[in-house]
Amino acid sequence: MRLLMIFFSFLTIIYDCRSLLSDSRILPDQSITSNSYPIGLVLDMGSSVGRESYSCISMAISEFHARNSHSKTRLVLHTRDSIGKPLDALFSAIDLLQNERVEAIIGPQTSEEAEFLVDLGEKARVPILTFSATSPFLSQSKAPYFVRVAANDNAQVKAIAAIVQAFKWKQVTLIHEDSVYGNGVIPYLVCALEKIGSHVPDRSVISSRATDDQIVIELQRLMTMSTRVFVVHMSLALASRFFLKVKELGMMSEGYAWIVTYGITSILNSMDYSSVIESMQGVIGLRPYIPPTKELEDFTLKRQSKFPKDEGNIFCLWAYDVVWAIGKAAEKVGPKASEPKNPKSSSSKFTNLDSVPVSETGPKLLTAILESKFHGLSGKFQLIQGELQQSLAFQIVNIIGNGAKGIGFWTLELGISKVLNVPNNKKYSASLTDLEQIVWPGGSKVTPKGWIIMPVVSGKKLRIGVPVKNGFTELVKVDKDEQTGAITAVGFCIDVFEAAVAMLPYALPYEFIPWMTTNGTYSDLVFQVYLQALDAVVGDVTITANRSQYVDFTLPFTELGVGMVMPIETGKTKSMWIFLEPLTVDLWLVSGAFFIVTGCVVWVIEHKINDEFKGSTTQQVGTVFWYSFSTLVFAQREKLRSNLSKFVVIVWLFAVLILTSSYTASLSSLLTVSRLQTLKKGSYIGYQNGLSTELLNNLNFENSTLKSYKSAADYANALIQGSTKGGVSAVIDEIPYIKLFLAKYGRLYTMIEPAYSSTNGFGFVFPKGSPLASDFSRAIARLREDSKLDLMEQTWFQDHSVFKKQESPEQPSTLNFYSFRGLFLVTGISSALALVFSHVLLTKNEVTSTEQLQAHQLNNGMAQEASPDHGISAAPDHGISAALADSNYPCNTLNFPRKKEKKKRG
Repeated sequence: MRLLMIFFSFLTIIYDCRSLLSDSRILPDQSITSNSYPIGLVLDMGSSVGRESYSCISMAISEFHARNSHSKTRLVLHTRDSIGKPLDALFSAIDLLQNERVEAIIGPQTSEEAEFLVDLGEKARVPILTFSATSPFLSQSKAPYFVRVAANDNAQVKAIAAIVQAFKWKQVTLIHEDSVYGNGVIPYLVCALEKIGSHVPDRSVISSRATDDQIVIELQRLMTMSTRVFVVHMSLALASRFFLKVKELGMMSEGYAWIVTYGITSILNSMDYSSVIESMQGVIGLRPYIPPTKELEDFTLKRQSKFPKDEGNIFCLWAYDVVWAIGKAAEKVGPKASEPKNPKSSSSKFTNLDSVPVSETGPKLLTAILESKFHGLSGKFQLIQGELQQSLAFQIVNIIGNGAKGIGFWTLELGISKVLNVPNNKKYSASLTDLEQIVWPGGSKVTPKGWIIMPVVSGKKLRIGVPVKNGFTELVKVDKDEQTGAITAVGFCIDVFEAAVAMLPYALPYEFIPWMTTNGTYSDLVFQVYLQALDAVVGDVTITANRSQYVDFTLPFTELGVGMVMPIETGKTKSMWIFLEPLTVDLWLVSGAFFIVTGCVVWVIEHKINDEFKGSTTQQVGTVFWYSFSTLVFAQREKLRSNLSKFVVIVWLFAVLILTSSYTASLSSLLTVSRLQTLKKGSYIGYQNGLSTELLNNLNFENSTLKSYKSAADYANALIQGSTKGGVSAVIDEIPYIKLFLAKYGRLYTMIEPAYSSTNGFGFVFPKGSPLASDFSRAIARLREDSKLDLMEQTWFQDHSVFKKQESPEQPSTLNFYSFRGLFLVTGISSALALVFSHVLLTKNEVTSTEQLQAHQLNNGMAQEASPDHGISAAPDHGISAALADSNYPCNTLNFPRKKEKKKRG
């Protein structure tokens, strides 16, 4: 602020000298009374906007006092001509503050002038009210005494974006003036276009002081670009010269689309030369729509009768409302206190900014203005944060003939519509059907496509970047003729590209430009398209989200995802103890234990009743082990006597059958099916140099275990060496590279595919918003549907089978105890129940036999007492025989040798 004050003080001397020579810029003031409110007005009286606005302001003051004859205050207008220069506008404002002691300043007319005055208004505490400085760079948050009674330029950006969206234009070039007004709206406009998916590949910035030759040079540069949709935002003075040159260069012809902001369209009728309007035929524009009212109609008739040459515009209506806002605020504040005035001496008109008086009424007047609410000519008047807030609707117009024809409307709630009065249930629309018929540049009624293939205009070829690499040349390989220097490219990616070009509905001349991958990464190559050093990239370029922020990709023409290559374990590497591998250690131990337990259970049940389970301790132990393990091959020869032991053996044989069958199947698999070598912790993993770091991070491999390689041969050598000898245990890469590797070395290696696709495949690269991306995507989809893409794959990948779904060999599952826990549970329960029942029956038989023996002994004793002496010797023999004859006697269950029985009988 201090530097600004010093600068202005220095320039004051120059202005004082000029003011001595001429004072023509000071227009006649109105008479001053005791109740007067001096109001300053700074406009460019040489411009049509300035002249028409002045007439509207004069009418507003007259009508305000006419309708408020009882008013205690009276507005007195002091006018100064800025002649369209910001510095003159500043000096005029200082003059008004020092010599006229104005309480408010209407103006300035442009955003550049306003930028000079806002600090002055804050210092003098005088409101600065503008109705035409619309740059978003100016706001009350930066300058508390700045009030904008107009639509901010950023209010129209969504309407412009809706028009672009309706015509489905993917690229737009912005042309704007290099000034506060021209630059202010551009960030908002770019953001709005990006939200609807439209890209801004280029901006053309033209100085407000640019010569006609400089404008021509810039337009010629734009002609070499492929974009044919232009949004123009500049002052009327620059736009008048700009569109004349556009017409001269033939850019206002069929295939072009021009959109202008409301700063141009709203004052189109104020242009002094009909040739300017003639050069804008077919242009689309916006202008704020003011609903017709009785007051507006009466005012228009009065203005036309009083100023017949004035066409009128939206800025006139806002200027009219500014006066009424000041008048109502002055009534609310009341008459101002009288202040001494400095004599109007030209020589003492300026000293420095410190001499600018500070208004006591200004802050009160500002507060009253900000609180004003009324219905003006432009609609409802209400200020929020120092800016006019209206339910603004924009009318979309088409410049045809001598003026602009309305073709539709845009509102924030409904979007584009043919009329404003639409049903309440209508949703937001950005559809072409909601607009009337448009006449485009060149008189065409065909909607411009929005782009054109660059070689058609410039005669140049499309610059196609192609990566140059050492490995995997089946995908892309670049050769250069040493004699002619001609560049040729071959490979699977090149074939797909050329086939897609052949399917385009237009010719596409192109040339291949090699890109050495040793000089940078693939991301660097892709970024060359964003920098416009290349027009496209063709090759094995992976589609990633990060790259898609800067360029557009086509549909992928390869399989998605990554794979892992691992060596297959051959027969030579199988262990001599492989027969133990089908079962885990716990299953081996549990099975052996159950063999022994089952033999013991059978022995416990059988050894008392079966001679084959009798003998010495060593013989009985041998019998137990022999019998139990002989069931493994069903070779047991001992005959069982008890039904309980038979039940146990039957259950156990069923379990043995399942175990042996499973073991045989698992062992056969181990001996006949190739297995993957085990990937141990800390093993090294190989990957291709240049593989996306984002992908490597997502795979959760430690950086210390990763090694980069360049070719399929490098992969093979590293896998042969293994991690222990300086190589790797596995290789990860995208599926196309993996399948190329397997086509050469598939006998010794196999691929493991993840359950999800972690990459998006290969695609061709085009600039953001380029229509070529969608055209090539459709061509790739057609190639895939016609199976031509598969034929190309078979041509470049010698082993045709690798492109079929490959089932990766898996490690045969080892049988464990958990898998057979139910079987062992049944066997264990069966053996336990058999033991319990055997014990219960044995105990019961012993008790019964004891009771019977006691009963026989008692009967024999009684018989001896009653019989004569000669019968004594026969009784014991009879009792013993009877006891032996009893079937329940335990000893009766003994098996006597059959040979002795036969000998006795013989």
